[in-house]
Amino acid sequence: MTATGTFGVDLSPQEDVVTPAGRMLIDKTYQGDLVGKGLGQMISKRTDNGVAVYFAIEEFEGTLQGKSGTFTLLHNGKMSPEVQSLDITILEGSASGELTGLTGAMRIIQQDGKHSYELDFEL
Repeated sequence: MTATGTFGVDLSPQEDVVTPAGRMLIDKTYQGDLVGKGLGQMISKRTDNGVAVYFAIEEFEGTLQGKSGTFTLLHNGKMSPEVQSLDITILEGSASGELTGLTGAMRIIQQDGKHSYELDFEL
């Protein structure tokens, strides 16, 4: 099955003077087939030659097509001047409530300064 919709995101940079990577807090609000909040943390690294990577753990709480519960999204993004990739998957075994057993992967689409998602899932 597929769920679609939009989301707003606030990223709050955190002070980490000890490590060479950046850290941000994630606060998302989902609309559409997903309705709820996504909260998490991101670790990122960008080099002078344009190569970057980020990893994040996001905890979703709300509803998916009317069924309520929680689940964890794992983000893994890479970028170079030539190539970009982003994998976002549901952590198997992380879902609760009416979403218990949920598996799948999410795509993020950025267009005209707005974010939308497509979540391919099985429940």
